[in-house]
Amino acid sequence: MMTGIHATFLGTGTSMGVPVIGCDCEVCVSEDPRDKRTRSSLYIQTREAAWVIDTGPDFRTQCLREGLKHLDAVVYTHSHTDHIMGFDDLRRFCTLRNGSIPIYANAETMADLQRVFDFAFNGLNRFPGYVLPEPVVVNGAFNIGETEIIPLKVPHGRASVFGYLHMREGKKLLAYISDAASLPDEVIVAAAGVDTLVVDALRYRKHPTHMNIDAALEAAARIRPRVTYFTHLCDEVMHARTQAEMPPDVVLAHDGLKISAG
Repeated sequence: MMTGIHATFLGTGTSMGVPVIGCDCEVCVSEDPRDKRTRSSLYIQTREAAWVIDTGPDFRTQCLREGLKHLDAVVYTHSHTDHIMGFDDLRRFCTLRNGSIPIYANAETMADLQRVFDFAFNGLNRFPGYVLPEPVVVNGAFNIGETEIIPLKVPHGRASVFGYLHMREGKKLLAYISDAASLPDEVIVAAAGVDTLVVDALRYRKHPTHMNIDAALEAAARIRPRVTYFTHLCDEVMHARTQAEMPPDVVLAHDGLKISAG
């Protein structure tokens, strides 16, 4: 029987994906499949439920690649384009469920979803073949199945967005923070000792809205997880070369990578 949390990296790339349109840098032309990065998203499975964190523009392609057929809920970190524009592809999962699907997001993100995808929320298309969302505004911890999910508020430019800590039976199993300029002390404390940390590590150079590799390494050293995975990587990061520079408990994620926590 499945225990703990099992996750698949649907995408591990930044907002433009890798390769970047019109770019012929060494990463964009690399033949290593780990250097091909669709927009960041994570599919999570437990013994009783399955959900996805964010549905970016590549969501349909990611689902087909991984053969996904079941989805119990969708959790959003924030409403930037690279995290929400696959929303309409939830239609197929509503058909497979023969019903609606819970959508978890903070109030600001939910308002943006309702504005951008008005057709799905306005009540005029409540029949099979359309997205049938059940909006759930996240103000604090919530549960999907037996997993307690705790929002972690982090800065992302001038905005604040959510990462999520996943707990089962009181154990910190997985923290997912895909977009963050830094990790506040309260987030470090909340995630401290988590089994598996997934964290934003955009590039080597500093960036105003994302952590770079040095900042991500520092955050991991403070949280002290069993293992850390870097995600939301841009085309300045060549997988093989960068991985060779990492400590043994730090792994660069890649599209399709499957991991277990707990």
